[in-house]
Amino acid sequence: MLQVSVLRNDPQWAKERLILKGFSQPELVDTIISLDDQRKKTQNEFDHNQSQVNLASKQIGGLMAKGQTQEAEALKATVAQLKTTLDPLKESMQQIEKQLHDTLVLLPNLPGALVPAGKSAEDNEVVREGGLRKELPANAQPHWDLINQYRLVDFETGAKITGRGFPLYIGKGAKLQRSLVQYFLDYNTAAGYTEYLPPFMVNEASAFATGQLPDKEGQMYFMEADQFYLIPTAEVPVTNIYRDTIVKEEELPIKMTAYSPCFRREAGSFGKDVRGLNRVHQFEKVEIIQIVAPSLSYQVLDEMVAHVEKLIQSLELPYRILRLCGGDMGFASALTYDFEVFSAAQERWLEVSSVSNFESFQTNRMKCRYKDAQGKMQFTHSLNGSSLALPRILACLLENHQTEAGIEIPKVLQPYFGQEIITLP
Repeated sequence: MLQVSVLRNDPQWAKERLILKGFSQPELVDTIISLDDQRKKTQNEFDHNQSQVNLASKQIGGLMAKGQTQEAEALKATVAQLKTTLDPLKESMQQIEKQLHDTLVLLPNLPGALVPAGKSAEDNEVVREGGLRKELPANAQPHWDLINQYRLVDFETGAKITGRGFPLYIGKGAKLQRSLVQYFLDYNTAAGYTEYLPPFMVNEASAFATGQLPDKEGQMYFMEADQFYLIPTAEVPVTNIYRDTIVKEEELPIKMTAYSPCFRREAGSFGKDVRGLNRVHQFEKVEIIQIVAPSLSYQVLDEMVAHVEKLIQSLELPYRILRLCGGDMGFASALTYDFEVFSAAQERWLEVSSVSNFESFQTNRMKCRYKDAQGKMQFTHSLNGSSLALPRILACLLENHQTEAGIEIPKVLQPYFGQEIITLP
C-alpha cells in the first residue's frame, strides 16, 4: 500500500507513474489527498475540543475549591456542550479513515525509475541473454510428447483425480521434481538464505499484506468454510512471518527461502501456449524473499537477479532476462525482472522466474518496521524471486537436453537424481 505522504509530496508525478503502470484511475490520487485533508481537519477539531474539555474540567475543580460555584456550574455547561461534539467527530473520523484506506488499497505500487514505458509483454526490455542453444536431434519433440514417451507425468489420471491442470508426476518424473526442489533449496541456503516450510493456506490478513487482496481474488482458491486461501506462491506466507513486527536494524537483511506447492485458478484457454506443463493449476516452486533496509533494496535486487541467473546457468539452459514495462508489471511491484528459458522444441521463450522489489508497498500493509540509526521508525523494503518455478523448468530441461539416447541430466542434478540420463522405459 502506498503511503499518503508519497502522494502528497508530488501528486502529478504519482499520477504519471500510475499511468505508466496502466492504472486507469490516476484521479484517485486527488481523492486520497482530499480525504487526508478531511481526516486531518476532523482530527484537529476533535483534539481541540478534547483539550478544551480537559482544561475546563481542571478549572472546574479549582473553582469549586474556591467556592465559586456559579462560575463552576457555567463552565460545566460549556464542558457538557463540548462533549456532545466528541462522539460525532470521532465517528466521522473513523468513516473518513475507512474511506481513505479503501481508496488507497486500490492503487498499485508506483513503478521505479528504471521501468520502461509499455502496455504489454511485447514492450519489455531484454537486459541480456545467456546460455547456449543445443542442436537437437532430428526427431526432437515438445515436452508433452516426451513426458508421455518416458512416462514422467500422467495428465489424464491427474484430471480424473482432481481436474484439468493438476498433473500427476510418476516414477522418474516425480524423482526429477524432488531432485530439483532439493537442489534449489541447497543452492539458496548455501547463499545464506534460511529455509522455511510454511503453511500452504493463509488467512485474509496475510493475503492482503502481500498484495494478493484485493487484486487477485479470482486467481486464488478460497476455502469458504474456514475463510482461508490456498497460496499462489510461498512469498505470501513467508513474507507474512514479519507482519506486525519491529525488527532490529542489525538483523537486516533477512534472507528466507521456501518450497511450496502453488495453486492458481487461472489456467486460461487451451492450446499450444498452455499445453502440457506450460500452465497448470498446481505446481511446485522454490522462493527467495528478503526484508532489507530501504537504502539497500535495489542493490539487493541486483544480487538476487545474479543469484537466479547463476542457478539457471547451472542447469545448462539458454535464457534471457527481461525488465518488465509498466503495463506488464504486477500490482505490488516497483521493478521486476523476468527470467525466460528457451523451449527448444516449442521454439519459444517460457517464463521461469520473476524477481521483484516491492519497496515499502508490502511492508506498509504488513506494518513491518525498524528503527534507523537516528532512532526514527521506518518501513523496511521487501523483495522476492522464484528460485525456481518447476513446471516450465522441467519442460525446458526435457526439451533442451533430449538426445538420441535419452534425456540427459545436468551435472549439478546428477547427485540428487542418481542418474546421468533418463532412458526409455
